[in-house]
Amino acid sequence: MTSTHVDSEDYEYRGLIAASWDLLRGDTSDWPDRAFYREIILDDGQPALDVGCGTGRLLLDYLADGIDVDGVDVSPEMLALCRDKAVNLGLSPNLSQQAMEALNLGRTYRTIFVPSSSFQLVTDLSAALKALKRFYLHLEAGGTLVLSIMDVSLDSSEEWQLIGERARPDDDLTVRRWARSDYDPTAQLEHTQDRYELVKDGKVIASELYRRSPATRAYTLDQITDMLVKAGYVNVRGVSGFTSQPASADDEIFCIFGERPWTQHLRNGAQYHGLR
Repeated sequence: MTSTHVDSEDYEYRGLIAASWDLLRGDTSDWPDRAFYREIILDDGQPALDVGCGTGRLLLDYLADGIDVDGVDVSPEMLALCRDKAVNLGLSPNLSQQAMEALNLGRTYRTIFVPSSSFQLVTDLSAALKALKRFYLHLEAGGTLVLSIMDVSLDSSEEWQLIGERARPDDDLTVRRWARSDYDPTAQLEHTQDRYELVKDGKVIASELYRRSPATRAYTLDQITDMLVKAGYVNVRGVSGFTSQPASADDEIFCIFGERPWTQHLRNGAQYHGLR
């Protein structure tokens, strides 16, 4: 058996994580965020930007519907998988490999959405605030940002938990994902370990262990609201899950909205170059 250990400091989605991502997720066509973000784009306008687009779960679906949407992700492996899927669908997405806090695409958008709680992967608070300001600068005046936030403390477990197990259709090897995590409530940071195994005839023939410390940052509704206001957004509001109902402190998942005001400057005086 071969075993690989990876400390994922730059980005998490690589190796077997990326290669097995779609397989272990399965059919996501009925996930509630799919219709949720589509409706926001159609209501608030195009073009749109999918931040943390990964293998294109939402991006490719929206492109196929004729929506003008670009994608950005920090993982080259996930973007390569997205491009391969796009070719099979006859689509030509505009994809960029960039970190959220260094975003510079040379285009502005009516709608920017950050699905799958990807914003929480930016664990440093100063980098997270910088990411929100970079999103701001990529919004047209009056444009909308929406991102999802989940309660990462709920999944904390010191024991290994089997998260998923599926047979690969191309070689009949089985992929298993095991995970365990530790949540620090004082720092509001989650530290994770993921073990991916390839299984043949009941025996593990290869495994990859991924450690990320910290992996994700938790936010209360008040905390993320304050951050958006500090970054210059107006009309900031939260909704429960992927609904139109107001968010509450008890929500396991909520989405937060903010708008770039019609004035063309950051209210706190911060400035960036390279974008109008």
